[in-house]
Amino acid sequence: MIERIVAPPLGANVYLILDEKKALIDVGGDFSFIHRAISKYVDVRELDYIILTHTHFDHASATNDLREVSKAEVMLHEKEYEFAKVQNFSSSFFGIDFPSFEADRLLNEGDEINLGKLRLRVIHTPGHTPGSVCLYDEDEKIMFTGDTVFPNGGFGRVDFPGGNPALMIESLKKLTEFDIEVMYPGHDEPVNNANEHVRISLKFARMFL
Repeated sequence: MIERIVAPPLGANVYLILDEKKALIDVGGDFSFIHRAISKYVDVRELDYIILTHTHFDHASATNDLREVSKAEVMLHEKEYEFAKVQNFSSSFFGIDFPSFEADRLLNEGDEINLGKLRLRVIHTPGHTPGSVCLYDEDEKIMFTGDTVFPNGGFGRVDFPGGNPALMIESLKKLTEFDIEVMYPGHDEPVNNANEHVRISLKFARMFL
């Protein structure tokens, strides 16, 4: 049901979910690559949703091209969409631009995205960017964490535009309240026993931020 695709240019994880609805969580930064990768599993035109955890170029710059060929509904947090527009859809830290895109659904804390078996609850986790989100299925106890939290004590950088150390700590603290068995991060391998990984990340964030 969940296929992990490691996408260029910076090895961001893209997750293809094959449920009653077919969804892509993040899209990477290379349209040709992600189009080929998705096509190994499903016709791209059958894709229903593109869900962005945040809009850094390595996770989102293929959005517009993929939306045009798939007609998939693009979703992201409303604060992230405003942030992307203010940034002119660029990463000023890296000096990289990418095609702007239209959002079809703006997400907020607690919204649910019903894919069929999976029902993803939107968890707003600012810190890495203003509108970063994690996506949680309570029944399956899985969470897609974008660049908010990584395995083994890692967490998203806060020195990019829109980053905020205090909000990152608050977001990590918030995630410790969830029962998570499997973490699907925006970089690195998915891991089991995810609650412990989140607790370690919070500990390290409090030490270093």
